[in-house]
Amino acid sequence: MRIGELAERAGTTTRTLRYYETLGLLPARRAGNGYRAYDEDDLRLLRQIQTLRDFGFGLEETRPFVECLRAGHPAGDSCPASLAVYRRKLAELDECIAHLNGVRQQVGAQLAEAERAMAALEATATAPGGPGPRCELGRHDPHDPHDPHDGDEARERRAG
Repeated sequence: MRIGELAERAGTTTRTLRYYETLGLLPARRAGNGYRAYDEDDLRLLRQIQTLRDFGFGLEETRPFVECLRAGHPAGDSCPASLAVYRRKLAELDECIAHLNGVRQQVGAQLAEAERAMAALEATATAPGGPGPRCELGRHDPHDPHDPHDGDEARERRAG
């Protein structure tokens, strides 16, 4: 098959296929007429690359899987180099998950603290003689001519 058909069947672009060719991930075979020629094995290579890319693998990380397929293995992940990439990627993912869990705990703690502070402010604001709310967000000053919450009618009344 030609490059356009391979690109269509793989759901990618011819430009991507040429790029993979320059990286050595896709073979650069030419037919007698000079056109690039591909077969079902090349489509299988592309699908392996796409699956790994969807999982977050970099292009260079796909190389051992491609080489494993080219070596005749039925699956690109049945070679020692592919297994090593899987192990590295799992360690990387575990590290990311641990980091995100830490961030989540910090955000949760900040939220709890903010909710406690807001509850304390509300309790103070509702107590007789207590100060008004300190949060300015959403407050409206009807005497401020520059208040964006003030309507045109109120500004006209003050001006007129």
